[in-house]
Amino acid sequence: MTTASAAGAGLHDAAAETERSTGVLPSQRLREAIAREWLVAGPWRILPQSVQPASVDLRLGDHAWALRCSFLPDSDSTVEQKVEDLAFERIDLRDGATLERDRPYLVPLIEELRLPENVRAKANPKSSTGRLDIFTRVLTDRNNRFDEIAAGYHGRLYLEVVPRTFAIRVKTGLALNQVRLMLGDARLRDDELVALHRESPLLYRDSRPLAESELSVADGLFVRLDVSGSEDSIVGYRAKKNSLPIDLTKVGALKWQDYWEPVHPERGGRIVLEPEIFYLLLSSEGVSIPPSFAAEMLAYDPTAGELRTHYAGFFDPGFGYARDGSAHGSRAALEVRARDVSFMVEHGQPVCKLAFERMAEEPDVLYGQDIGSNYQGQQTMLSKHFLGDAMPVGE
Repeated sequence: MTTASAAGAGLHDAAAETERSTGVLPSQRLREAIAREWLVAGPWRILPQSVQPASVDLRLGDHAWALRCSFLPDSDSTVEQKVEDLAFERIDLRDGATLERDRPYLVPLIEELRLPENVRAKANPKSSTGRLDIFTRVLTDRNNRFDEIAAGYHGRLYLEVVPRTFAIRVKTGLALNQVRLMLGDARLRDDELVALHRESPLLYRDSRPLAESELSVADGLFVRLDVSGSEDSIVGYRAKKNSLPIDLTKVGALKWQDYWEPVHPERGGRIVLEPEIFYLLLSSEGVSIPPSFAAEMLAYDPTAGELRTHYAGFFDPGFGYARDGSAHGSRAALEVRARDVSFMVEHGQPVCKLAFERMAEEPDVLYGQDIGSNYQGQQTMLSKHFLGDAMPVGE
């Protein structure tokens, strides 16, 4: 057998093993999926650094359409057929362009999918995207759901981008979203979540695992808000209005004071959110994702009040975790907005919940030092675009 045919046979065997698995495909299987052209990039190539422990980054193509409104295709139409009636300007992204606040844009992505019949996909914003209040979601042809991509889908991917708080400067090749590939339904039930926490703690507070009696589960694991501390401590940041655009291609280049105001708690551990203002806060618990699992932050239940949360939803295997037990979780950044009226939130109030899924296999790289992750062990929730001189929360 030649070297090439042996390699091909090995890839086929590995792919066959993947197809028999259930769960989220890990990094090594994602690289195999790229080799098998389940994900393609036309004249581009998918870069090694695009492959995360449980997802692949999706990059902006060479143009964007400015739209008069958002939309979804129906079962009989493609995305571009809908765009013909709704787009009023085509914007070249190859040398960079500024996207205005509160304007919906649609960007064809570089990556396309050619999924097998038993593989589905789900997209979500990258963490830095959510921390800048950039509303994004993926559209596919003949599909009336955002971010959910049916098994066997062959076609282009399109990203709706709505900068909510800041105008943003973007460029071809920039990644704002990511996609997971999945086989079957591997989501954990509540009793399985409790059992997993018993074996490998999922939530910590003050460096100790939460007792089982302290867990709150209801179709997911609830995470609570931290607004504790003295009245001069910082518990979060509130976005300033009318700031200059943020260039998303530059890391660590901006003064946070030009874009954010610190948030201080009132006596009794509470803050009042001003309506339609974007806040960055932190969870009171540290979240730890064991290597054989992935998590997703779910939308907040609107019946709990006039509070809306906008999340970058994926938590990779290894987030807040260390095999030697030295890590006690990383706190989750919470992107929060009150609707219509001012709304009070208090320390310890549930604000989100995590759904956990099994990985089809433990990934060969984990979130954190393995891939140089920006938010492992975070003590502030500002995105990587700001200089590292922001005061840690609680100080």
